[in-house]
Amino acid sequence: MISRLASSIAPSSTLAITAKANAMKAEGIDVVGFGAGEPDFDTPDYIKQAAIKAIEGGFTKYTAASGILSLRKAIANKLQKENNVVYTPEQIVVNNGAKHSLVNTFMALLNPGDEVIVPAPFWLSYPEMIKMAYGIPKILYTSKENAYKLQPSDLEEAISTYTKAIVINSPSNPTGVVYTREELKALAEVAVKYDLWIVSDEIYEYLVYEEAEHTCIASLSEEIYNHTITINGLSKSHAMTGWRIGYIAAPLEVAKAAGNIQSHATSNPNSIAQKAAEAALDLSKTFAKDMVEVFRERREVMYKGLCEIEGFDVIKPQGAFYCFINVSALYGMKYDDQTITNAADFAKYLLEKEKVAIIPCQDFGAPDCIRLSYAMSEELIQKGLLRIKDFVSKLQA
Repeated sequence: MISRLASSIAPSSTLAITAKANAMKAEGIDVVGFGAGEPDFDTPDYIKQAAIKAIEGGFTKYTAASGILSLRKAIANKLQKENNVVYTPEQIVVNNGAKHSLVNTFMALLNPGDEVIVPAPFWLSYPEMIKMAYGIPKILYTSKENAYKLQPSDLEEAISTYTKAIVINSPSNPTGVVYTREELKALAEVAVKYDLWIVSDEIYEYLVYEEAEHTCIASLSEEIYNHTITINGLSKSHAMTGWRIGYIAAPLEVAKAAGNIQSHATSNPNSIAQKAAEAALDLSKTFAKDMVEVFRERREVMYKGLCEIEGFDVIKPQGAFYCFINVSALYGMKYDDQTITNAADFAKYLLEKEKVAIIPCQDFGAPDCIRLSYAMSEELIQKGLLRIKDFVSKLQA
């Protein structure tokens, strides 16, 4: 028998849908997949060359468990220059991707039974990671009226004697919303008031559009800095998803604990990927700026197309590369005698009938919503939108 912990961890629905779509493609079926959680750009050549140089130079041995000093210095330099927040290299832990950063963080913070407040909609892995560290995810639902942003009064009301931390993700996956500096400060001040840790997932930091601005929570004040663990990485910003480099920047006690946990779990992050990451940070924003311009154009195409589909209630993303849509207006409609009762039904029938893969957001704390990624060409976006529009037009009451 497997453990109760393992039994309690839900599989990733995004990976499951992507796997099904890929299997259909392997069979020669023309599937348009809107599920991608990664940029469709290739890793820049200067980063690849740094990795090749590391290999040819024999940089293939174990490194310090928390990452090589030169990379931690480069991260500290990036945080000071771009985010106006000062960390020493000892306060930074380099991990095997930002997912690993989050797991290490929760393991460093939580005791069995500790609660972590997770605003919904949320990235579906947060609750499972918290459970893996024997914590209890406490889901706090937000509303479209508040742009799916957590309100300070709701946060304060949800805090109990068991609450240990809160997760904030801005820009957000799946909604694409970006908290303003003032909104983040108001939430952070509540967390400080109740001595909570703020786990700030800033992985989509560079992917912000003209009407919004990213704010690093730790930069807001000294008190907030002392309560914040910043999570970031290079997967989204530098198209390095497969390289698996993420990092934690935190008060020293947390960084030491997370580094110790990592030393026993995985030893160090990949040595070659660390050298590639160091090169990436030398020119940190050059590639990302160009990528954001392309995503901005794609966003306009997708948002406009989705708004034209009857029954879709769409929020315009300010960051990341997802559109978030409420489809509850279509409940009760039928396709070939199959009734749509929730967003999962809509996604299932759309894939079966029109060969379009989307992400239903029940596992994101939003069972009435779907998520579409625009990390794909405009041609594919248009092709997929036409199929979705055709599918919806065939629905009958």
